[in-house]
Amino acid sequence: MRGVLGDVRRAVGLPPAVRLILASMVLFNIGFYLVVPFLAVHLSEQLHLAAWAVGLVLGVRTFSQQGLFFVGGSIADRFGARPVVLVGVGLRVVGFVVLGFAGELWSVLAGAVLVGVAAALFAPAVESLNAAYGHRLEVAGVLRRTELFGIEQMCSRLGSVVGPALGALLIAVPFRWTAVAAACLFTGLWVAFARLLPAEAGSRSPALRLVWRSVLGHRAFMVFVGLCAVQLLAYNQLYLMLPEQLQRSVGSQAALGWFFAGAAVLVIAGQAPVVRLAHRLGHRRAIVAGLATIALSFMAPPLMPGLAGLVVWVALLHAGQMLMVPPMRDVIGRLAGERHLGAHFGMLSTVGGLLTLLGSSGVGWLYDQVDAGRAASGVPWWALAATVAAAAGLLWLCSAAGRLIPGGPDGSAPAARRSRRGS
Repeated sequence: MRGVLGDVRRAVGLPPAVRLILASMVLFNIGFYLVVPFLAVHLSEQLHLAAWAVGLVLGVRTFSQQGLFFVGGSIADRFGARPVVLVGVGLRVVGFVVLGFAGELWSVLAGAVLVGVAAALFAPAVESLNAAYGHRLEVAGVLRRTELFGIEQMCSRLGSVVGPALGALLIAVPFRWTAVAAACLFTGLWVAFARLLPAEAGSRSPALRLVWRSVLGHRAFMVFVGLCAVQLLAYNQLYLMLPEQLQRSVGSQAALGWFFAGAAVLVIAGQAPVVRLAHRLGHRRAIVAGLATIALSFMAPPLMPGLAGLVVWVALLHAGQMLMVPPMRDVIGRLAGERHLGAHFGMLSTVGGLLTLLGSSGVGWLYDQVDAGRAASGVPWWALAATVAAAAGLLWLCSAAGRLIPGGPDGSAPAARRSRRGS
């Protein structure tokens, strides 16, 4: 609890633009978690779509969001963060309304694409701003950038506590009105960004080709994000495998929102000490250990049937993310040379979105094989465990020479000046 309170005090003392970004993380996730975790329930129970179609919709939503982050981040690097954030938030308002009133697969896909493209614009722009501010704060000795990323994770999860809880309370309300409520929340966010985000926030590049060349021509960076992006595939299974497995295990998806809320509480309470552990391990060991923990998490449901296995899965999945994500994002900033951050962070999500599109469709197909009696019930879980474990092993081997993860002998972050808070 002391770690949480300390991070809250540090967040209050940060520059106004950083506080705006952190507050937006809370509200982004309230709106997101009001709708997306319950989308699979709506598609399967109310629109009666097959498992492969549900997987397709979720995969298309993720790919159009994270899959286009590189494009959105590049646009933010070229034209500046503020206009891109405003356009993106406005598109999400439209997307939620379309998704709420969609009645057939094609219209659901249209709404999912709008929701995804919106985030592909505003999310990498906001991430690049936070990374740039974090670099300045670390150079000034205020706090390490990984600590700021940890605070950002906690703010995101705070929204993840409120969003699923509200969604669970509203599960009896028609899905369209929940989607409209989320659209209203994002309308308020648009007003806040329009009034409070500085016009000069973020740098601008003279040409998109310079942005793209700096990313696509960086071989070590592309290998690093290709391996780390597997964690996005793993995490997004919460939106497909968790509701699917709840239905199969206990015959109801009523506990879905409380799983997300419980996971969010875990991140809020545990992120600060886990960031300290990552500092002690060094970036290389922390990132690989995080991926290995995520791989281990997928072994829990087939070995522990029922709710217990799902609880262990969700807990270990988030523990692995808490360990690897802050140092992973710091490595991306350093590999980028602190330039064109929107495109570099966007590429991570683009690769992850492509993996999620393929993986979610594949997992849906595996569940159809299970239902047809052609595969054992644990096959989808073992397939994900093997995939993430392979990525962890490859990252450990490929980073041995220190080229993928710059810094000390184990990829540790360069020593920062002692901060004014004396830590």
